[in-house]
Amino acid sequence: MEILGIDIGGTGIKGALVNVETGEMVSERHRIPTPPSRKPDEMAEVVGQIVEHFNYKGPVGCGFPSIVKDGVCKSSGNLHKSWVGVNIDELFTKVVGQPFTVVNDADAAGYASMNYGVGKGQQGLVIMITIGTGLGSGVFHNGVLLPNFELGQIPYKKYRKIEEWAAASAKEREKLSFEKWGKRFNKFLKLVEVITAPDLIIVGGGTSKKWHEFHEYIDVDTKVVKAELMNSAGIIGAAVSCLREQHHGHVV
Repeated sequence: MEILGIDIGGTGIKGALVNVETGEMVSERHRIPTPPSRKPDEMAEVVGQIVEHFNYKGPVGCGFPSIVKDGVCKSSGNLHKSWVGVNIDELFTKVVGQPFTVVNDADAAGYASMNYGVGKGQQGLVIMITIGTGLGSGVFHNGVLLPNFELGQIPYKKYRKIEEWAAASAKEREKLSFEKWGKRFNKFLKLVEVITAPDLIIVGGGTSKKWHEFHEYIDVDTKVVKAELMNSAGIIGAAVSCLREQHHGHVV
């Protein structure tokens, strides 16, 4: 069965067709830049363009970079503040004309890793950290998703949230070397470790492609591994989220 997965980020909106039995993308990834306004209507239009590009009819799974509760955006994250209170499922369904399942983007990436990647069969507390415009976190306990853990929102020093200091956007903005930025990311992981005491941390998102550049600066006690699916995990997991057990949150 093929389902369209869409991964919405602060800089780009990406989609691909996914075979949800194997967890493989069966089309090329199509990317359109996120509209500069980052407002609901403009972003919904781009989501519609992605669906149109694939000439796709059917359910769409979508990873969204914010807290999503019962389809409703509860925090603007790195998007426009007018997103708060919007029913994302309903907005996208109305604009695009296909049924949508919208979940937090790091939760979606976690679904992919726990179904098809390094998290498969892992027990205990597993945390997926996605590095992009922000720092996303998907948390699983014995394979069951605990939704909307937003560990990137931890306040830190003069920053409203630690992701402003330690995400890929901070590296870019301040033109940091991998060493300087890697030490910041490590500090974030140390806080995650103190707060949650995880059994395994999986690192994904766009910056995970450069794992070889910064992994030597990671020195937390918890085992930390790179997500095999890297930047594709958000798309794959979004597609899988359409089939997840709605009431129990189990990985399928």
